[in-house]
Amino acid sequence: MVVMPAILPERNEPRPTDLCAVVLAAGEGVGLRPLTRLRPKPLCPVANEALLDLALSRARQVTDAVAVNAHHGRAMVEAHLGDRAHLSVEEGEALGTAGALAHLRGWIDGRDVLVLNADCWAPGPLAPFAAGWDRERVRLLVAGDDRLRPPERPANLLAGSFMPWAEVARLEPVPSGLWETSWRHRQAEGRIDVARWDGPCIDCGTPARYLAANLAAGGGEPVVGEGAVVEGKLERAVVWPGARVRAGEVLVDAIRADDSVTVLVR
Repeated sequence: MVVMPAILPERNEPRPTDLCAVVLAAGEGVGLRPLTRLRPKPLCPVANEALLDLALSRARQVTDAVAVNAHHGRAMVEAHLGDRAHLSVEEGEALGTAGALAHLRGWIDGRDVLVLNADCWAPGPLAPFAAGWDRERVRLLVAGDDRLRPPERPANLLAGSFMPWAEVARLEPVPSGLWETSWRHRQAEGRIDVARWDGPCIDCGTPARYLAANLAAGGGEPVVGEGAVVEGKLERAVVWPGARVRAGEVLVDAIRADDSVTVLVR
């Protein structure tokens, strides 16, 4: 069994101080149930590393100033994060992608923003996209060949976005999305800058896509977490840390989360 973590290039260049990053990690993860009944979606592991940690590593390629928003599963996210990033807690109703940025406006404080979704597995270098950005238009990193229709494309093809401070300053701290409040209008004005993302890009919002991300990260081999016991057979499977696959069991296209939760992807 092979476990291959997402490989990100090491960079020693100074990070710009006028750029920060926000990792969106407040979603409920309904589509990933029943896995998200055990842990919040940002803490589900890909290649034995929490999605949130992978997003933090991506963000720190371009800036040392990183914030994470939390709502669903807040206590677990907060405990996992510790003091590694600024935590923005959303009380009551989750604020969505646009409301989350507006809620962080005081922390962002005039800086431009790299926005990453914690549930997106998209290893690869971000620094070239930051360096080539004009800091005036919204820049979307879109996976695939079509570079002309970014907002209409499925969310699982968006590897990240860059938001100018002037755009963030317009947002309101109410439940709202970036497409509705920003990107749709900027697209109509011809002010959306689409950059092609050629690396992997998988939104882990469903068990099928979550399994696909793990298999891609593991080179197609089963991914087995620390402390897991595998006595049976695995094929295109993920076994979470501490879980067990008993002798005689055969898991194919499956996620074994613990003794009570196994998801079969069909």
